[in-house]
Amino acid sequence: MTALMACEGLRPQPRPLCRGPLLMDDPAGLSASGLAAEPQAASAQARLRPADSAQLQAWLIAVAEQDAAAEAAFAQLYRCLAPRVHALTLRILRDAAAAEEAVEDCFWQIWRQAARFDPARGPAEAWVLTLARSRALDAYRANQRARADVLSLEALQDCGQAPPDEVERDTATLLDAARHHAALHQALLQLAALPRQLLALAFFRGLTHDEIALQTGLPLGTVKSHIKRALTALKPHLRGPE
Repeated sequence: MTALMACEGLRPQPRPLCRGPLLMDDPAGLSASGLAAEPQAASAQARLRPADSAQLQAWLIAVAEQDAAAEAAFAQLYRCLAPRVHALTLRILRDAAAAEEAVEDCFWQIWRQAARFDPARGPAEAWVLTLARSRALDAYRANQRARADVLSLEALQDCGQAPPDEVERDTATLLDAARHHAALHQALLQLAALPRQLLALAFFRGLTHDEIALQTGLPLGTVKSHIKRALTALKPHLRGPE
C-alpha cells in the first residue's frame, strides 16, 4: 500500500489555496467558520452521480477485504478522492506540507480501517472526508501543542531553569543546544509539520517511539523514520558553541 502512495501518479496534485481567514489559535474556532461540521451524507451524495457513489463504495469494501484486489481498489479510491481530501486538509492546516502529510496519514488509516465503513450510515466519500477532517484536526492540535512547548522552553530558559530530570539524555542535548543556538529554533521550524510534531512528542514530552505510535495512530516504523530524518537534518545544530 505504501508503495502505491509513493508512486507519483497517486500523489494529490497541488490545488489553489483557499483565501479565507487564518485559523484561530483555539481549534474550537473552526466551528465558527464551518470547518468543524462533519461532512454530511446528503451533500456528499449530491456531489456524486449515483454510479460514482456506488463505485466508491465498492472500492472501499474491496479495500476492507484485504485480498488480491485490495491494492488496485485502493489505488482507484486514492486517485478519485485524494484531491478532495487534500483540499480539506489544506483548508484546515493552511500549510501545504502539513496538508500532504495529513493526506498520507488519512489514506494509511483508510487502508487499515476500511472494514469500519458501514454503507448503511452514509456514502463512502462522507466516511473518508470525516476521517480526513479528524486526522487534520489532530495534526492541527499537535502543532499547537508543539508551539506551546517551544514557548514553554523559551520561558524556562529566560528564568534560567534546567530541563526536567525525567527528560532523556538526547532531550537534554537538544535543549542545551537550543540555549546556545538560535539557529536550532529556526531549523526546527523548517521541518515539515509531521516530523516536527513527532520530534516535539519525543524530545519535549519525553515519549518513547512506541508511545508516540500509540498516541498518533501511526505505524512504529513511520514514527522512527520521521524522527531519524528530522534528527539528521538537525544534527549540524546539536553542537555546543564553538
